[in-house]
This record gives sequence, structure tokens and C-alpha cells, in this order.
Amino acid sequence: MTERHPAFPGPVDDVVIVGAGLAGLFCALKLSPRPVTIISAAPLGQGASTAWAQGGIAAAVGEGDTPESHAADTIAVGGGLVDESIALGLAREAGARIHDLLQYGVPFDRDLEGRLAVAQEAAHSARRIVHVQGDMAGKAIISALIETVRKTPSIRVIEGYVAETLLTENNAVAGLQLCRAGEASAKPLTIACRAVVLATGGIGHLYAVTTNPTEDSGIGLALPARAGATIADPEFVQFHPTAIMVGRDPAPLATEALRGEGATLINGRGQRFMLARHPLAELAPRDIVARGVFAEIAAGRGAFLDAREALGESFASHFPTVYASCMAAGIDPAKQPIPVAPAAHYHMGGVAVDARGRTSIDGLWAGGEVSCTGAHGANRLASNSLLEAVVFAARIAEDIDGHDFGQSQRAIVAPALVNAPLPPLAESNLRNTMSSGVGVIRNGDDLADAIRTFAVKEAGAASSTLRNMATTALIVATAAWQRCESRGGHYRSDYPAENAALATRTMTTLAKAREIAAELAAQAPANRQRVSA
Repeated sequence: MTERHPAFPGPVDDVVIVGAGLAGLFCALKLSPRPVTIISAAPLGQGASTAWAQGGIAAAVGEGDTPESHAADTIAVGGGLVDESIALGLAREAGARIHDLLQYGVPFDRDLEGRLAVAQEAAHSARRIVHVQGDMAGKAIISALIETVRKTPSIRVIEGYVAETLLTENNAVAGLQLCRAGEASAKPLTIACRAVVLATGGIGHLYAVTTNPTEDSGIGLALPARAGATIADPEFVQFHPTAIMVGRDPAPLATEALRGEGATLINGRGQRFMLARHPLAELAPRDIVARGVFAEIAAGRGAFLDAREALGESFASHFPTVYASCMAAGIDPAKQPIPVAPAAHYHMGGVAVDARGRTSIDGLWAGGEVSCTGAHGANRLASNSLLEAVVFAARIAEDIDGHDFGQSQRAIVAPALVNAPLPPLAESNLRNTMSSGVGVIRNGDDLADAIRTFAVKEAGAASSTLRNMATTALIVATAAWQRCESRGGHYRSDYPAENAALATRTMTTLAKAREIAAELAAQAPANRQRVSA
């Protein structure tokens, strides 16, 4: 018999959104007054990457800027893999989505004439980043949306539950199996539904150093993958070059806008090291800057973000979030360089979706970082992530409204879910393996070892959380192993050059990843097999 939560009115729910970040909340609001249920692992606002976003939203709303220019910048950064029609669509819809957010109460900064203020960020050809109080865009956006959601009668919010399994019948959504967050041994909750929107965020917490919250552990990608969905471009992980290294997990972020305002990157000797690496120096694409920072650290010289000359005493007023993070760690950024390192920040890959946000499973949509629309290609342009989230959330809502789900299905009885608590040591080992083997700089041998390790964990994990984390890690690692070139956020030291013949997007499945893992396990020397296990 199916256990029900009192917030669900009956055996079959209409639309269930898994995740309560920007994409999930915005989609729910766009679906109103259609009934929708939001599943959130944490209290609203506490587990979403959106709240941590500092830069803002890219939108061609400034004088002289155009959507076509914005799209061109997006395409240029994406390493030849951007879907140009998707990029242009995002840029053209940006203005309307900014208007929506204003209507929801987001207090975007304005200039003295009352126009939206726009800032500069890396690889943008114009000032087009709409922000709030310098570096507080994410927090302001999510706060405004939460307030609006709480006031919307058609939206039910169930907090404290994690989706563990996507249930399907004949390649169509049938329901979800949920577990209470932090209570792995508790009886699972099974719900039937006709439509699921995945808005679960990214995979940053699969890495030992990340700017993402704990909830971004790749589980949202594992759910559709384990149900047979197509996964696109999973090898492309963006490492933010300037995570603040003060011993916190997740690491606080020093926003790209700091470099847009003139902050420089120096090593322990006081030397600017990006000048010799790229004509744009500190404002080069993130993958190039991340590798530059990584190289200085690997060489023992360290890496620091120096805003003393660019901002000085105005640092606190211009970037209050970064300032607070630094001061809490005993660093005064107005007077001292900030120690930084690359950290897993954004996943360009995800569940493959079309222009309407539809996945390869009927009744399943995906939006935000868990999805892969083709907008980012091999490397995301700064501040395009929040834009993509709102544009596709609106498209998904429109598509669902026009979708014929047929007659209501009966409540389902899910298979028994055997679960165990997440072992801290196993989690730590997985994250360290991702950082060392599937990190900023990769090579074939390390990737193969990582794949063997993840395959063992995926097959044998008693914890569903660990199993889902291993599933996503396996998919990312196998795709990285297969791409024998360097492109965008994917860099192979054994294949350092870009290969024009490989300028195609990756489309893969969990079944394919397991096949690769099995082949590598069979080829591994006995000592490597023992280490992996």
C-alpha cells in the first residue's frame, strides 16, 4: 500500500517539481493557478545554489547592447558545441524574464536615471549583468520568489524530502519515491504523478572543493539516468577560478565581477600570472583562468585575488558578501590579497532536453543546472546560468499547460527501497577521487582508475544517496575518458589540443557508462583493481 503525505490531496498528483531553486520556484509560479507540488530537501532558500549566485543575470538590456551580441559571446565561449538557436533564444527572451522577476519583487540595481544597472563580467563584449547590491543577486532573487510562492494558493511545498527514485512505466513518468532528508532508514514515501519537473541543481558536491551547497551532489542527474534517460555533455564541468580558500566546505566564492572591476590575480611572489596566458588576462574564459590558478598552486607559488588597488576601502560596499566571507576568516580584502583556488562550480552537462525542456522520458521535464539545453556547450559564459534557468522554467510551464496527459493513472506501488545511511568516509573518498581524477586537469590513466572506483561503488552501495552519487560520477568520468581532446571545461593533459573531428556533443546513458566501466575493469592490472575496490 502506498504511503501518502497529508499535503497530497489524492493518489495521483498533477505536476511535481523536484527542487526549490530558481528554476523550480519560477516554473511553479509560471504554472499558477495550475496546482503544483514542490519537493524541497531543505527549507526553502537553504539548499539552492541560486541563493549563492553573486554575479547576477546576463541580459542585453543596456544601451547599445543586443541579444545577437549576447548570443555571439555565448557561442564564442562554448568551444564549438553551443546550440546556436538555443543561445539566441535565451538572449532574446532575457528581457521578458527580467521583467517577470521585477514583477515578483526582485530589487535589481538601477542607475541615477532609474535604468537597470549593468556590470561587466569575463568574456562578455558589453556590460550586461543585471545585479543586486553588487554581489547579492542570488539571495535577493530567491528571497523574492520564496515570498511570492508562499502567497500562491496553487503551490504546495513539501520540505525535508529527497527524491531517491524516479518511477516509470513504458518510458513514461509514473511517480517518485521520496525519503525524509537525513533519515535514510525511514519508510519511503511513494507518490504517483503525471508530470515531473527536475530542478535539482548541479553536481558540485561530488568534488572535494566546490562552491555549491551539499544538496548539489548529482542525485537529480542520477534519477533520470537510472530510469534510462539520455544524458548530454556530462564531461564538461566548470571550475570557478576564485573560490576563497579559508577551510570551509563549501568554499565561499569570490565573484567574477571583482575581476570585472579591476581585481587582479597574483602569485605568492606578487606577480600577475594571467598576463602571459591570455590576451584578456583575468577576464579570459573561466576554464583558462582556472587552469592558470591551478598551475600556480601546483607549482607551489600559490594564487591570490588582489583587489587592493581596484577597490580598496570601497570593497565592503561594492561586494558585501565576499567582504563578509573574508573578514570571517581574518582576511581584510581591502588591505590583503585573498587566497583562491579553482572549485567545482557549474555543470554544463545534464539531462538532455529539447527546446521545451522535455527529456527522453515522457512526462519528465528538466530545467536549471540539472538539465543540458545546449546553451553552454563546453564552457558556460558568466551569468548565463540564472538566465537559462528562468527562460527554460517559463518554457516548461508553457509546455506543460499545453500538454495532454490523458486520463488519470492509478496510484502506484513502488518496489521496496532498501537504504542505509550515507557513510562519511565513502562519501569523502568519492569526492576526493572526483577532484583528483576528474578535476581541472585530467588524463586517461587517472580517469580509468576513477571509473573503476565509481563502478564498484555504484554496484555495491547500500546507501541510495551514495549509489546515486556514484551513478553520476560514473557518467561524468566515462564521458571524460571517451573525449580524447581538450575543449572548454574539459582538459586532458594527454590530449591537450582541441580536435576538430570531435566538435560534437556527447549523448550517453548509464548503460553505456557501465559498459565502459566493465571493459576497463577487465583490462585493469590486478593491483589497480584492488586499489579501485
